[in-house]
Amino acid sequence: MSSAHVIEATRLAETLAALRGRSLAGLAEVTEATRSVLCDGSDMLVDLVTTNLVVGEKLGSVPASAPTVPLEADLRAQARRLRLAIAATEKTITLDLRKPNDRERSRLLHRLLAIGVDWAVMADSQVRHTGTFAETWTLAWRPELAVAVIDAARWGTTVAAAAAALLVDAADKAETLTDVTDVVERALLSDLPEALDVVLSALDAKAAVDLDIAHLMAALPALARSLRYGDVRGTDTGALGAVADAIGIRLCAGLPAGIGSLDDAGAQQMSKRIDEVHDAIALRDQTDGRERWLDTLAGLIDRRDVHGLLIGRMVRLLLDSGAGLPVGDAARRLDAALSIGTTATGKAAWIQGFLAGGGLLLLNDPELLGILDDWVSTLDADDFVAVLPLLRRTFGTLPSGERSNLADKLRKRTSVRAESETDDIDAERAAGAIATVAFF
Repeated sequence: MSSAHVIEATRLAETLAALRGRSLAGLAEVTEATRSVLCDGSDMLVDLVTTNLVVGEKLGSVPASAPTVPLEADLRAQARRLRLAIAATEKTITLDLRKPNDRERSRLLHRLLAIGVDWAVMADSQVRHTGTFAETWTLAWRPELAVAVIDAARWGTTVAAAAAALLVDAADKAETLTDVTDVVERALLSDLPEALDVVLSALDAKAAVDLDIAHLMAALPALARSLRYGDVRGTDTGALGAVADAIGIRLCAGLPAGIGSLDDAGAQQMSKRIDEVHDAIALRDQTDGRERWLDTLAGLIDRRDVHGLLIGRMVRLLLDSGAGLPVGDAARRLDAALSIGTTATGKAAWIQGFLAGGGLLLLNDPELLGILDDWVSTLDADDFVAVLPLLRRTFGTLPSGERSNLADKLRKRTSVRAESETDDIDAERAAGAIATVAFF
């Protein structure tokens, strides 16, 4: 820009300040003058000027001798001891919880998250491990985190004390069972035994009076994860296990009353919750709890007031469990679900629930595949159009390899069926028809 442009921009900024009754031009006047004179009204160029000159990329620092709150002093002392640099540059680290230093780092970062200082954000582990001992964190210190530390200082003078006090307060103010469960999970990850006892008491009290089956089903998976994670960290989770078992018993007792007469949307949500609870019970790996859960599912698959999606899903879970339902019984139930007396959309919903666990079962069991193929082949035009979107969505969730193998098996089955139908032709009875056609 020429000197004339700069002079005119300065005069315009001073004039705007005078019109607004200000003694000097402020940021608003300078920005408007820059947009009009130097950027020809382009907002994109103004953003470039603002980013480089007004905001910039340099960060200041507070001298070590400056007074600070005790919480910040404790945070910086722990960061130095654990060799975690407080810097604005983004850095990704992977922690191995089997190592004492990495375990202490994880505790500090989880405690900071508990008090609202998200210096580090937990990400999916980029290292392939068979257990849960690996954590991947992305660290980046932002200037506003200094304000967050000052705000959190009212909860305690150290990071551990502040996190414990805040979690206890959150558990006391929690309105639902799921909220208390989240607090329990954070207390375990932060390794705060002084807060865990109080939080577990709140969890037990809330679970004892919460009659909503959806809340119980939402709480159990988080508790199962906490139990497994606590074992990895060496945390005493005996009291938490007792609460989780009590919730499992209440859940099995209340599920029959909460699963009936659901619409399509409710059945979709309930199916997802049943899957999560099933995985949580498998993760808990307790014989009594697993048998109780499978017995509950087995008692529901014969009810006529339960949505077909849920019946199909529960039949599949019992079949995959290896101890709940034989393959022959599952095939019989699939045949009955696709028989006359149920709407085409209801049959498709049953199939959707049954195949939600993958299509390998159809590949390995010709009887099940044959029942499904025969049902689709006998649909009339209206029913086929009605169930096609649901069937596409069901089979669209399967991996491409499974879909290709299913298509090959269906093609082979169709060709075999066509050959068998041709072999059944009675030549003597067809001779008269053939002679009549030949005569014309």
